[in-house]
Amino acid sequence: MRRFSRIRPPGLRPPRGLRVRLVVAFLLAVAFGSLLTAGLTFHRARSAILERTEHTAVADLRTQLDSLAPDLPFPPTAEQLRGLTLQLDRAGGSRAWRSAASYRSGPPVAAGSGAPPVPTGLRETVERTGQAAFQHLDRDGHPWLAVGMPVSYADDPRRPQNADKASGLTVYASFPLSDDEADIAALVTAAEAGVLPALALALVPALFAARSVLRPVRQLRSGAERIAAGELGTRLHAEGHDELADLTRSFNTMAATLEKDDAELRRVEAGARRFAADVAHELRTPLAAMAAVTEVLDEDAASGVMPADTADAVRLVSTETRALARMVEDLMEVSRFDAKAAPLDAVQVDLCTLVAKTLQLRGWSDDPRVTADLPAPVDVRADPRRVDVILANLVGNALRHGAPPVAVAVRASGDDAVVTVTDHGTGIAETALPHVFDRFYKADAARARSEGSGLGLAIAYENALLHGGTLTAANTPGGGAVFTLTLPLTVDPDQP
Repeated sequence: MRRFSRIRPPGLRPPRGLRVRLVVAFLLAVAFGSLLTAGLTFHRARSAILERTEHTAVADLRTQLDSLAPDLPFPPTAEQLRGLTLQLDRAGGSRAWRSAASYRSGPPVAAGSGAPPVPTGLRETVERTGQAAFQHLDRDGHPWLAVGMPVSYADDPRRPQNADKASGLTVYASFPLSDDEADIAALVTAAEAGVLPALALALVPALFAARSVLRPVRQLRSGAERIAAGELGTRLHAEGHDELADLTRSFNTMAATLEKDDAELRRVEAGARRFAADVAHELRTPLAAMAAVTEVLDEDAASGVMPADTADAVRLVSTETRALARMVEDLMEVSRFDAKAAPLDAVQVDLCTLVAKTLQLRGWSDDPRVTADLPAPVDVRADPRRVDVILANLVGNALRHGAPPVAVAVRASGDDAVVTVTDHGTGIAETALPHVFDRFYKADAARARSEGSGLGLAIAYENALLHGGTLTAANTPGGGAVFTLTLPLTVDPDQP
């Protein structure tokens, strides 16, 4: 089953910067606070409006009953109750309530058929408590308020025993809350209208707050970039006592520690290099004398004038002396690279010619183990001696540690001249590839000693850099290792 991923056009990608996130978070906090404040204010205002309406309705109904109920005979008839409610409806005025009256749990009697039914719960509440009560109800999608009020006997001198006693008469009045609904809707409209201006006004302090927070962050980023670029003396100004100021101070402490450790490492490294250079320099003169003596002894051993055992010992000493002299020369060459004192005697030369000479001088041009692909001339400006050192190290290393045939190829690619040396061995372990140009690095720790000094590839790498080129190592897909040398091509001024 094929799965398709959603591709988002670059222009629609949401911003992910810290500034945007801070501003959005600030606006969300302001929006939440505004909505919460508006909600609480709306709730309190709505409650106050409804309470005022309820109290006013009860007071108005009580006033009307105080005026009309004393003239009602007891027990009242249904027609007398209807007359009472008719008078109450007429006295409702702008409130336009519809009233009903009942006597001793009788059915409510209204003045007309348009009066809404009295809620059962309201009747039960009034009968149970004997006090005025009210209930909100919905009628045709509009809020209404129903008020129930029991009527007591007035203080009548003719019947003093009934004063303040329940008369059994209960009056109900229902009226729409249209005006209150309009007031509440106005509150909602005002709250909605206030949110957008509040968010717009909050955007300005949000931008200032994000700027104040991001300023030290930008300084830290710039400082980290300078540290990564090698400017270990970078220090940042720490202002204030907040978390960002503490982070800035920690950054300065880290930079100071790095600078101190770097200076110590450089001092130790310089000492080690100076020691190696001094040792190589001091060994060079006696080794030259020893090499001259061993050459004479080699000739005597080859002439047969020495006993066989003595001749073998002489050849062993001669071989080791030459190896030691080669290592000393390599150490001195490395010291020159470290001291930036390696000279480059560059001349205009054909790289194919240089490769052919290297193979010929070392007897590899007729060696069936080595093949060369040297097409059209590839002009470079290079030091022939140093290029010879590079090629000799690469081909010799391929013959010693790889497997024949070793293919040497030269070609021009873009602005570079490229030389590849490919063998058909088992290749280089992936863990060893990043270190093949390290000094004295051995991919196989069990291999204690080889014919080389352990500096050949390191010197080849430094020579490549000295020419402004590169030297890399990799494995071929079919097995074997490939070393690639690139040197800048010489620009022919006569070419268009």
